[in-house]
Amino acid sequence: MTTNAEQWTPPPTGADPTALPAGKWWDAVRVPEDIGEYALDILGAQSGAVIKDRCNTLYWLIKPRSADSWNLHRVSVLGETEGAATYLGVPSVDRLARPGSHWRVPFIRDGWLTDPRPLYKALICALLAEPNDDQKGAR
Repeated sequence: MTTNAEQWTPPPTGADPTALPAGKWWDAVRVPEDIGEYALDILGAQSGAVIKDRCNTLYWLIKPRSADSWNLHRVSVLGETEGAATYLGVPSVDRLARPGSHWRVPFIRDGWLTDPRPLYKALICALLAEPNDDQKGAR
């Protein structure tokens, strides 16, 4: 599949996010904040741009269909399924702080897509470090 990923940029300015289809320029890896922040620490400079929505969920943008085989607890991959896209609210490129959706890791023209291989490994590490329900109750 060829994409126009290298030609894509987020909306230039504006307060409200723009709903854009996952699967066209990128797929989005949706992760709850606790797991996502841990994975960000692990990835460091290997992370591309990351969106944080108003519910504190994090979204990495990756090459379309590059995570189709993933099956991770608490992690979802948003893309095109059977011709139907899932939409993600994408903040303007200059939206770097709350309130609302913003770039947790800023969009940089030559480095906004995250390589899915190190992201997958970072998510596995973050999930393994997460206390399970039995451990949470024992505190």
